[in-house]
Amino acid sequence: MFTLDAMVDAIQTGKKTFVNTFVTNEKAKDAMVEFIDTQSEYTKKALKSATDAVTTITSETVKAMQEAAKFDYSKFGEGIMKAYSATAKK
Repeated sequence: MFTLDAMVDAIQTGKKTFVNTFVTNEKAKDAMVEFIDTQSEYTKKALKSATDAVTTITSETVKAMQEAAKFDYSKFGEGIMKAYSATAKK
């Protein structure tokens, strides 16, 4: 199954491979790899939060639509017409 974490890991692995291949200074290499790891951790948390938010919003929207579908619009219309008729007779 496709997950966003796998995509993040693939990109970050590519970055690490590039750094390990082309950066010769060990201290710079270590700092860059540590930054990439931190960036990966942050990105995964941000994506999880966004995914959770979208899931919750979608779920609540579906619930609201289901409740709206249960509303009896014909009875509502009849009630409005009765109220209008009662006011018009006065």
